[in-house]
Amino acid sequence: MDTGYVLAAILATGAVTFALRALPFPFMALLKDNKAIAILGRLLPTAIMLILVLASLRGVEAAALPWLAHVGGIAATALLHLWRRNALLSIFGGTGLYMLLQRGLDSSLLVS
Repeated sequence: MDTGYVLAAILATGAVTFALRALPFPFMALLKDNKAIAILGRLLPTAIMLILVLASLRGVEAAALPWLAHVGGIAATALLHLWRRNALLSIFGGTGLYMLLQRGLDSSLLVS
């Protein structure tokens, strides 16, 4: 492939990406007092988190022990966030507990 073609493709992709991200900002003043936007701004973060939790649990078998690791990680994330209101602490703490529980369950299954 020609270097000029690759550079043109990269520049065009970058320009379109920038335009798509910058385009909504001039219209924000029009939506500032919109009640539907205010409701979405209040409800969407919780709804997105619920969808992510459900998606992460989708492949876990109901009767298997890995549920313990998943539920423990989710509970730790929620409790840490309610306690400290720190996203990084919640994410790393919940993930760390999940990893520890998963590793412990895997090693206990190997011993049995």
